[in-house]
Amino acid sequence: MSSRVPARPAEILQKAQLMSASEVERTLIRLAHEILEKNDGSENLALVGIRRRGVPLAERLAKIIQRIEKRPVPVGTLDITLYRDDLSTLDVKPVVQEGAIGIPITGKSVVLVDDVLYTGRTTRAAMDALFHEGRPKRLLLCVLIDRGHRELPIEASFIGRTVQTTENQIIEVKLREVDDAEKVLLMEKQ
Repeated sequence: MSSRVPARPAEILQKAQLMSASEVERTLIRLAHEILEKNDGSENLALVGIRRRGVPLAERLAKIIQRIEKRPVPVGTLDITLYRDDLSTLDVKPVVQEGAIGIPITGKSVVLVDDVLYTGRTTRAAMDALFHEGRPKRLLLCVLIDRGHRELPIEASFIGRTVQTTENQIIEVKLREVDDAEKVLLMEKQ
């Protein structure tokens, strides 16, 4: 009988606040302008938020774009949980429900929106799920924070802020729609 002592979970402490609520808002306004510039306006544009925090970011970007362009931009939602290649699916192939995104994407310029780009695995999984739903004319990626450490050759077209991190650091995005707070924090495992 072995006498193994269970490992204590690593304590995670706040190291710095990277963005305040007003900085998040200003960054989203800039990103909305960049999206419009790269797409020559909002015609045939669609935003798809990756669940969880990518969805409110996509909705906010759509509201900003609508204020600028005076026309609504469709916003879809993508839940890629079963598509993650680093999660076990127990021999079950993932199934995407019809209309899972909620908007048509075929022939559109689609901007995939997420809060943090890290290894690229979530984005790759989101692309798989997206192409299962239709064939966009063009697919671009928009992230609030790019923290590096890519494991896959994936780059964002629109980046709110690039933050160099170490492997034991975590970027924590807090949005009022999900967390009742609005800020971006750099956390560190102790």
